[in-house]
Amino acid sequence: MGKYSIKDIEKLSGIKAHTIRIWEKRHNVIEPKRTLSNIRYYDDYDLKRVLNISILNNNGLKISTIAQMSDEELHEKVVQLSRDNNATESNVDRMIVCMIELDEQTLEKLFSEFIMRFGFEDTVIKIVYPFLKKIGVLWQTGNISPAHEHFISNIVRQKIIVAIDALPAPDENQDKLLLYLPDGELHELGLLFFHYIAKKNGLKTIYLGQSVPYEDLLAVDKAHNPDFIFTSYTSPISPKEFKEHMSRLTRDFGDKTILISGYQVTQNKFTLPEKIIKIENTDEFKHFILSNC
Repeated sequence: MGKYSIKDIEKLSGIKAHTIRIWEKRHNVIEPKRTLSNIRYYDDYDLKRVLNISILNNNGLKISTIAQMSDEELHEKVVQLSRDNNATESNVDRMIVCMIELDEQTLEKLFSEFIMRFGFEDTVIKIVYPFLKKIGVLWQTGNISPAHEHFISNIVRQKIIVAIDALPAPDENQDKLLLYLPDGELHELGLLFFHYIAKKNGLKTIYLGQSVPYEDLLAVDKAHNPDFIFTSYTSPISPKEFKEHMSRLTRDFGDKTILISGYQVTQNKFTLPEKIIKIENTDEFKHFILSNC
């Protein structure tokens, strides 16, 4: 069970800590617990309740009305509102509640609902990506376990793989893209989605996945001679180590166009060699494909 400070609840719900305290005193919507040393904290139930309350409040319901609802009524109203509009925040919060409860069945239903309404690509970009960012807050505050992370990562991974498999085979004359993560890099979801985008837009792909030894990368390049190489850096890496990686890529794959993305690339001001192209997001990636392939 998670233990959340009021600042944690604020970050996850978007409701200011001052407002949450007013809701507690005036409307008894949640009741903080206290440690043996008298420090206030909130549990998973409180987080789920505040998330649901924030959805309804952001959609125009008064807190005095919301406070009178039972948990069941609260849940039903949230589901109804989320189905009646396209509010990203509402849908993200519904997924967080499912993750906290490890509720695979409801999460599967949500995925199916979102894909039917928005299409697979927009579901990932507009709902799954913001969802994963909020999970990052939970991870940093120590309020989800590795089990939660594996639970959600495996479900998202399965959805992307199924979507990739459903795409038609590319034309044999199309350009070839090799996708991989460097040795030790295990954050595969982003790479998988770029694989989906590449294949959807007609590229032939060679997908090597996570933590690829450099010698294996060289061997695959020699055997299959791809036109482009795509990689991503999410885990922390020092500027010196990153520079060494880039120097090695330009030395060994100087005849290729190398695309690079990931949190470490987009958030840090790393200097990239001229032949390496930074990809900030899927729109940039699609633009590159349409312009160069």
